[in-house]
Amino acid sequence: MIKTDMLIIGAGPTGLFTVFEAGLLKLKTHLIDALPQPGGQCSEIYPKKPIYDIPAFPEILAGTLVDNLMEQIKPFEPGFTLGERAETLDKLEDGSFVVTTNKGTKHNAPVVVIAGGLGSFEPRKPPISNIVNFEDTGVSYMIKDPEVYRDKKVVIAGGGDSALDWAIFLTDVAAEVTLVHRRDEFRGALDSVEKASELAKLGKIKLITKAEVKELHGENELKAVVIKHTDKEKEDTYLEVDNFIPLFGLSPKLGPIGDWGLEIQKNAIKVNNAKDYQTNIPGVYAIGDVNTYEGKLKLILSGFHEAAVMCQYAYQQINPGKRFVMKYTTVGGVEGFDGSKKEAKKEVVQSIA
Repeated sequence: MIKTDMLIIGAGPTGLFTVFEAGLLKLKTHLIDALPQPGGQCSEIYPKKPIYDIPAFPEILAGTLVDNLMEQIKPFEPGFTLGERAETLDKLEDGSFVVTTNKGTKHNAPVVVIAGGLGSFEPRKPPISNIVNFEDTGVSYMIKDPEVYRDKKVVIAGGGDSALDWAIFLTDVAAEVTLVHRRDEFRGALDSVEKASELAKLGKIKLITKAEVKELHGENELKAVVIKHTDKEKEDTYLEVDNFIPLFGLSPKLGPIGDWGLEIQKNAIKVNNAKDYQTNIPGVYAIGDVNTYEGKLKLILSGFHEAAVMCQYAYQQINPGKRFVMKYTTVGGVEGFDGSKKEAKKEVVQSIA
């Protein structure tokens, strides 16, 4: 059985940053994730997608953010159980928990932190009868490596941030980019909408609104799509394409965690944000996109904040009666379990007689 101070379920950005915050408190951590590598959605779904709201980084690729977090937590030597899904939660007589994975690996810790993002995901597929015939031969529901679309004719469907951002990004990669949306208005950030509109005026994006991709054509691989317009007087648009990318979002599911007796609200775990992000089960916390509370913002930086606050309270639970005085890293530095030490150089002030 794997024993640790804090067991973290989910190795996405929030889970990884929790390792750092726990490490500052001298708490050992171990992470479980169903994916074969750390990083969560950032690694699995959009590693090459730029993120714009991480403090101090005007722009950073999702994969690079994960790499940076892994480098940041290296001194704290976290353990990983990857490629296994947290299946059951059991509480022992001593108050600690045992979490068992779908492969039978058991983990024991006094505190369990659920940082599983939005859970497991399934893409929302458009209702096109033969779409499964072209999956992996022209149809993709997410973009992992934009270089796959180098010099290709690409059609993206959707009206949210993901569709807009990728349409904009691929203008510098693909030979031709077409963005199809069933409405005139987009749901994405205003800046992205304006940028896509400007690129459309410049001829770098073919923007087709009040329309939907309804047919896919090809034999062994995708060759063309048919776009039907809301305006019945308009004829169908036939486009020769290499790739069709419907970006209608992903449908999240909590999976086995939903059966642990936690209070669930709209497919998220309800917590007390006013204090410590603890769930209705004492000793089990939920941070990041997986939790919900009044005023919740599903942002990576919000998850980072929740991790920092949660670790302070978890420390008290793990070490009852032991007082810990928080020191800023600018004062106390960062001391890793591997013997490394990072600290600011002390300035020598010489008095003048």
